[in-house]
Amino acid sequence: MLVEINQQSNYYHGMNYSFEYIDIILLAMIAGFIFLRLRGILGKRSGFDGKPSSQLKEVLKTVNKEQSKKINESFDDEAQKEFLKGAKIAYETVITDFSDNDNKITTSKPLLNNEIYNQFNQALKERSSRGHYAEITFIGVNSAIIKEHKKIGKILNVTVNFIAEVITCIRDKDKKIVSGDPEKIKKIYDTWVFSRDTTSTNPNWQLVNILT
Repeated sequence: MLVEINQQSNYYHGMNYSFEYIDIILLAMIAGFIFLRLRGILGKRSGFDGKPSSQLKEVLKTVNKEQSKKINESFDDEAQKEFLKGAKIAYETVITDFSDNDNKITTSKPLLNNEIYNQFNQALKERSSRGHYAEITFIGVNSAIIKEHKKIGKILNVTVNFIAEVITCIRDKDKKIVSGDPEKIKKIYDTWVFSRDTTSTNPNWQLVNILT
């Protein structure tokens, strides 16, 4: 009887081990899918530190192709809703990154094309040379509306009108307020243009122009 119990115990232990192993694979695939979805919406913020398994690479590759195909076929209502979710987060990321006190573009760099990045970087260098830095509290995006979307060749451009609320001020090296008000909520209006190469398997969007 003891031998039989031990055999059963080993059997169930083996089954549990198998299920745990399967769970790990499923979780890895789900995590990969979520990671890709966030990249598609937000753009990749930083490099990937680890080396994904060949199996996970294939999963990401397949979903990547499906997303690219969907965008190529039609920027329909569903695609626009998904785009706007990410656009709001991208907007907050860029605003807070530009307005923080290190005077450097860090987390939002992958979201900017070279021209916008250079413009932001130059403005921050000038601010830093004056000994100024920014303080900001991002309250939230009140609205984000697609003004127009236009496909020119393989490039899809989407223009978005943003209305948001922030608390912001600029201080000098002695922490004296140069502009803004740290106690007052300010409403800001922006029109940004995002762009993506629809023939690329890279799902990232980038900010390519600021109209207001």
